[in-house]
Amino acid sequence: MADAAHDIALPTLGEALAWARQRIDPLDARILLAHAARVRTATLLAYPERTLPEEAWRRFRDLVTRRAAGEPVAYLTGEREFYGRTFHVSPAVLIPRPDTETLVDVALAVADQRAGAALRILDLGTGSGCIAITLALELPHVEVVAVDRSRAALLIALHNAQRLGASVSFVESDWFSRLGDEHFDLIVANPPYLAEDDPHLNEGDLRFEPRQALVEQHEGLAAIARIVAEAPRYLAPGGWLLCEHGYTQGYAVRGRLLDAGLLHVQTWRDLAGHERVSGGRKRCPNE
Repeated sequence: MADAAHDIALPTLGEALAWARQRIDPLDARILLAHAARVRTATLLAYPERTLPEEAWRRFRDLVTRRAAGEPVAYLTGEREFYGRTFHVSPAVLIPRPDTETLVDVALAVADQRAGAALRILDLGTGSGCIAITLALELPHVEVVAVDRSRAALLIALHNAQRLGASVSFVESDWFSRLGDEHFDLIVANPPYLAEDDPHLNEGDLRFEPRQALVEQHEGLAAIARIVAEAPRYLAPGGWLLCEHGYTQGYAVRGRLLDAGLLHVQTWRDLAGHERVSGGRKRCPNE
């Protein structure tokens, strides 16, 4: 097989995959080939002798070149799985990550403690909408409101909600700024929490993701500090605030939650064992 892509005239699926594996990660190659050829990844293994159509071969060469230059697979395919569902994404939003599923797990556990109650949930900085939409689908009897200051992100979130059949109200707002005097039983947030000099910003997918959704001042804690300080005003009595954060920030976030007067302050770990989500509950009048 010739080394140059243009020297391969309509390769088979197996030949195209072998060519790509010389340039990018084998798993990425399978995902991108399935996307370009519009087939399931299982088809690549079952029918390696099948000829790749010319248009699909052209698309695949372009995707491999872009992936070799570092572009995230999720942006190249326009989708990423989160909590067992496929969400559409673009460079306007963060790529959903398994770490954030921890936030959903904790939110579902908190909601389960109040089973039967008419709960209102607020998702701050919704991005692709993966958190809000997942909660709305997992808890079909609750009311979910999601905010983001980026109109481009909200359009993607709205599209995901419509496609997945989730009932979510979307509001263009810089955190709480346009929520008036509304109150919620649960507030969840995955705000930017990387420091401006975090070396990870120059690595992998982070190089291509929206910086305003990743980076904050004061060692990455500025947005979290603002959310924690303002949240009690928007929490109903007994309501919970849950924030995702960096794995070294648990101690600092717990301190801010305590300073805000929240009770039962604690931190939950992700599947890798890292401190990932911290939260607390607003005091009830009789406490």
